[in-house]
Amino acid sequence: MNNLHVVDHPLIKHKLSIMRNKDTGPKEFRELLKEITLLLTYEAARNLPTMEVEVETPIAQTKGEMVEDKKVTIVPILRAGLGMLDGVLSLVPNASVGFLGVYRDPETLNAIEYYVKFPPLTEDHQIFILDPMLATGHSMNHAIKQVKKQGGQNITIMSLIAAPEGVNVVVSENPDVIIYTAALDSKLNSKAYIVPGLGDAGDRLYRTK
Repeated sequence: MNNLHVVDHPLIKHKLSIMRNKDTGPKEFRELLKEITLLLTYEAARNLPTMEVEVETPIAQTKGEMVEDKKVTIVPILRAGLGMLDGVLSLVPNASVGFLGVYRDPETLNAIEYYVKFPPLTEDHQIFILDPMLATGHSMNHAIKQVKKQGGQNITIMSLIAAPEGVNVVVSENPDVIIYTAALDSKLNSKAYIVPGLGDAGDRLYRTK
């Protein structure tokens, strides 16, 4: 699947294994999520546009390239997506940030929106939607729909773990979207949790259960 990129890196595998462990506490979980997000961002940002600049080194004048990060927008899906935000901002500090609050109805599994606040978006913005768990794909498709409604077109998804069902749902409705993830797990269980997964990322980040 050309839309899906699983970032196969020893450091990511190592850190993700610690995150999966049920005994890993929220402090270490948050730190590891930020670290893995940094590594994912390095790969997902390969196609960011750059502009040519003049640079004066201690030796000579030369030409360099700089990322047009003011045309980058990051959209974390609340709550769990907030755990990835600082990781992206560490590498693209001048990016704008939009927020989308969505929760999954436990009965229907449909995405229910409760908050949205986006900066101005244009078709030349590079947009990164963040959610650690790409499970059913319904919340992600809702986020993509909102971003496109606001004028965004160039969309990349960043997740920690993805399920095949969620990837298929997203790609079937949004074949233009690119997905970067640290792992593609085997399936969803009857409660729409990723297997083997790591549980509810939001609860583990903020110890709400």
